[in-house]
Amino acid sequence: MSTDPALVTDREQAVTEEVLASFEATPDPRLREVMHSLVRHLHAFARDIRLSEHEWEIAIEFLTRAGHITDDRRQEFILLSDVLGLSMLTVAINEPSAPGATESTVFGPFFVDTAPEIPLGGDIARGAAGIPCYVSGRVRSVTGEPIVGARIEVWEADADGFYDVQYPDGRSAGRGWLRSGENGEYRFWSVLPAPYPIPHDGPVGDLLAATDRGPMRPAHLHFMVTAPDFRSLITHIFVAGDPYLDCDAVFGVKDNLVVEAVRHTDTAAPDGSHPGGAWTSITFDLVLATHDGR
Repeated sequence: MSTDPALVTDREQAVTEEVLASFEATPDPRLREVMHSLVRHLHAFARDIRLSEHEWEIAIEFLTRAGHITDDRRQEFILLSDVLGLSMLTVAINEPSAPGATESTVFGPFFVDTAPEIPLGGDIARGAAGIPCYVSGRVRSVTGEPIVGARIEVWEADADGFYDVQYPDGRSAGRGWLRSGENGEYRFWSVLPAPYPIPHDGPVGDLLAATDRGPMRPAHLHFMVTAPDFRSLITHIFVAGDPYLDCDAVFGVKDNLVVEAVRHTDTAAPDGSHPGGAWTSITFDLVLATHDGR
């Protein structure tokens, strides 16, 4: 095989051009554009690092393991996208440009679409371990108008750092959905979010260990908010003072999403209840942009 640099470059480029040509007849122009770009960047990556056949075999094995460990309760490919920052880059590309809208962040792998409905002021914890936390605020537009009847999906890990779907007993705890009220208000009881590691007993965990990165996520509460005529919002709120705010394994932290969790002891809650002992409260408005970005 020739080692002449010019011949090597020509041979490699010929492979890329042949693959690009194979997609020329793709009927969908967007798919054709995506595949052409993917091939160009993927081939350029292989050339740039001079990818060996052994390294490529290791990569295939890694992806195979990610597929094998993925099931209806765990999505390893979302974890991989998250730890590579691709999830947050996709969020940034698609973020609405409306000033004042709540910023988006990663969706995460633990959402389920069968969460129970709760009334305003209800309890999503449903037995999840942790310090009681009263979460409230308004759902509104960027110009301040209340958004009535918005669907608010909420989910979180318990004090031990586990989501309900990570337990083997099929429990539903630490998640639920509710509607905003006639003034856009929302409120519910939960537990104070706690920091936790992303699942790191699989290939993504091996990648983090090999690159001397940690698996921890700072304490946060997930929201997904939908309402007619508005863009869907997927976001978190993070607890101020958490030690992992500056090293989130999935790069999801944004300054505007960091909130204070106010601690209370033996006082009545805003809904008039008496939790008994220590409890916390968080206040945060969820601000939606319209479909045209306003």
